[in-house]
Amino acid sequence: MNLICFSHLRWGFVYQRPQHVLTRLAKKFTVYFVEEPVFNAPMDKMLIETGSDNLYIAVPHLQGDPCNDTAQRTAALLKSMLHEYCINDYFFWYYTPMALKFTRDFHPQLTVYDCMDELSAFRYAPAELQELEAELFRKADLVFTGGQSLYEAKKDKHANIHPFPSSIDKAHFAKARQKNAEPEDQQDIPHPRIGFFGVIDERFDCDLISKVAFARPDWHFVFLGPVVKVQECDLPQAANIHYLGIKSYDVLPQYISGWDIAIIPFALNESTQFISPTKTPEYLAAGKPVISTPIRDVVQPYGTRQLVHIAHSATEFVEAVEEEIATKDKRNWLKEVDTFLADHSWDKTCAEMAAHIRTISASNIKNRAKEVQYV
Repeated sequence: MNLICFSHLRWGFVYQRPQHVLTRLAKKFTVYFVEEPVFNAPMDKMLIETGSDNLYIAVPHLQGDPCNDTAQRTAALLKSMLHEYCINDYFFWYYTPMALKFTRDFHPQLTVYDCMDELSAFRYAPAELQELEAELFRKADLVFTGGQSLYEAKKDKHANIHPFPSSIDKAHFAKARQKNAEPEDQQDIPHPRIGFFGVIDERFDCDLISKVAFARPDWHFVFLGPVVKVQECDLPQAANIHYLGIKSYDVLPQYISGWDIAIIPFALNESTQFISPTKTPEYLAAGKPVISTPIRDVVQPYGTRQLVHIAHSATEFVEAVEEEIATKDKRNWLKEVDTFLADHSWDKTCAEMAAHIRTISASNIKNRAKEVQYV
């Protein structure tokens, strides 16, 4: 069975939910990760590279600029890929409803929508995204959501929908609990260090960071990640704020091990209303105290269990940092963290997703057999 995934995110961008999920599902299926088209080719072609064992990255390269026949040309490349790779038995896995524009005429055995975010609330979201998502809900056999709050918002839109909040590769981030060689671009930054990794975009609370950095000039803020959809010049600037750029997933534990505290400084706006930040359990697995703004899927379950500080203002943020700096013995807290995370892993998440796929596949096969009997 072949899994063909359509994503709005590039495989080589920030390593997050699609990469975690699909690398694991590639142990059960042959996975083709189809990115959105790029317009830089003398003629239309699909470039396919090996991402990892049993996983391929497919990028449609189209001639010229985006135009009205982009969907048809992308569909033609996809059809050629299926023929060239002898892909007959396949199912579709969507991260973006926008891919419906070039996949409507295909006939997958199964359609899965992994709704990881409320994409329509993000800056520069296409106007037709909500309409296409409604169509995808009608087509999908199975829907997953990237968090509990997103599930609550979408649960009435589909009969077979299941919440799968952000999970964790504990072994990877546990490396940060060991003493690591200090990365060169971080080693001269003084302590206390307060760190963040992830995409820096419209979700980033610039006002909060500005106020806290100004209030405590002796604290140093380290930000790892690409700047997207906002201007770098509009980000908070100060001698104690350090933007170190995007880092590979593999080296994140080396950076985190040198932090004193990790933060989730997200603004409360449309783009953060339903997010479930993957970095929350990753920070905790790394053994770092976490301070977050009151993002719903952080408050519950992490804040209510007192595993993460929830700060509603810059003043509360400062107070939480001061409390953590003053708390030298964190053994009891770490024990509670490890107990909570014991049952969380991307392996478990993907095994449960695969079980749902098997169930719906078996149901579809049974239904088709019944249809044949009555023909």
